[in-house]
Amino acid sequence: MTAVIFSHTLRKRISNMRLDKFLAQSSIGRRKNVRIYIKEGMVNVNGKVITVPAKEIDENSDIVEYDGKIVDYTEKVYYMFNKPSGCITAKKDTVNKTIFDYLDNAQMRGVFHVGRLDKDTEGLLLLTNDGEFEHKLMHPQKHIEKTYCFWALGSLDDEDKKRLEHGISIGKDAVLTKPAKIEIHKYGIYKDFRHEISIENLNNINSYLNNQTVISGYLTITEGRKHQVKRMLKAVGCHVIYLKRISIGGLLLDKSLKEGHYRPLTDLEMKLLFRNG
Repeated sequence: MTAVIFSHTLRKRISNMRLDKFLAQSSIGRRKNVRIYIKEGMVNVNGKVITVPAKEIDENSDIVEYDGKIVDYTEKVYYMFNKPSGCITAKKDTVNKTIFDYLDNAQMRGVFHVGRLDKDTEGLLLLTNDGEFEHKLMHPQKHIEKTYCFWALGSLDDEDKKRLEHGISIGKDAVLTKPAKIEIHKYGIYKDFRHEISIENLNNINSYLNNQTVISGYLTITEGRKHQVKRMLKAVGCHVIYLKRISIGGLLLDKSLKEGHYRPLTDLEMKLLFRNG
């Protein structure tokens, strides 16, 4: 058994760190998941089971094992992925195509998705093997803005917009949503706008709805509740038929990045992610 070798610079940066942070940075899993692994006795330090996530370790001399295997540090990677509609945000699925079916397995060791998008939602999704990065980006107290472009059946008046902006109930006994931002882009009859969105991207649309009132716009939220954008708009009488995430923080989806494709984030883009966090 041999200890993992780190560069001198990396040793200085991560020496004497919490065990859960070390495991998250070593691509074992998300911060919340590795805490569970530790508490369940799946992690050894120098041959001794440790069940305290906050346990401080020295990576220069300590040998950390997870599930019987020594933990190797892997270089951190950060990708922008343009998720197509019709695939689910998951590693594997026996029925549906997943986002990882679009990715190069040779590059994806330890990589996971940051947050998720619904099957019929497309757009900006981040991928990484850095659990600390995900923790920082997704933590509710960071208030990282996420903006979605939507088309919906229905209409919105000033009172509806105020409810969305100030907080709205999206379920029985649910806490009101946090303040949001909404910008209306277009408003009219569905048949006049259907050419602007590929028909395969629309949900539950048929010829009987050609004269239905539709509205498009941008909704910016700082939370990540399940189906949140759809539920917020439903609460004011709108049925979402198209949804695309176009930004996270100050990072915009690269318009030149084709659906189903991905690329590494630049240093500038990494900084833009936390611009409003």
